Amino acid sequence: MNIDFNKGDGLVPVIIQNDKTLQVLMLGYMNKEAFEKTQKENKVTFFSRSENRLWTKGEESGNCLYVTDIKLDCDQDTLLIKANPIGPTCHTGSTSCFKDKTAKGFIYQLESVINQRIEEDDQQSYTNKLYKRGINKVAQKVGEEAVELVIESKDDNDDLFLNEAADLLYHYLILLKAKGFKYEEVEAVLKTRMK
Repeated sequence: MNIDFNKGDGLVPVIIQNDKTLQVLMLGYMNKEAFEKTQKENKVTFFSRSENRLWTKGEESGNCLYVTDIKLDCDQDTLLIKANPIGPTCHTGSTSCFKDKTAKGFIYQLESVINQRIEEDDQQSYTNKLYKRGINKVAQKVGEEAVELVIESKDDNDDLFLNEAADLLYHYLILLKAKGFKYEEVEAVLKTRMK
């Protein structure tokens, strides 16, 4: 990665984005040393302009940012880092320095929770219990929820309709897990269909 640190007097702006929800979490700055440390440790380290030193996010609070991907912009002078945050990102306690959580990207967060409950074999989890019953039971549940959604769509109760839509989507995500796929793979297919 050939980053142009010269344009900004040795610093480049770095946009941090939640890897799961895609919400922008914060903006910071890196010099070459901060970038190298970030790559080496897989935790976001900035150059603090106010303290004139390297600063690893979460070194005091424990609210670290674990790197999942780094992209360089077309001018080679700005970085986009996708990260998994541990705790709130903002010093105010907010999820993001640009205010609270956004609903966009929530499906990925929900998918992550579903995967966690299954992988940790949570005995109290409805999700895990359904998953362990096998693909036929999971697929049957998706079918049941789809029928219930169709029935509610013919009536005028918006609350019931939205709840059935949520149930269908939730069980659909479990079915994807049971089949060994991720929601982003379905998105990729839909993107190829856009003209």
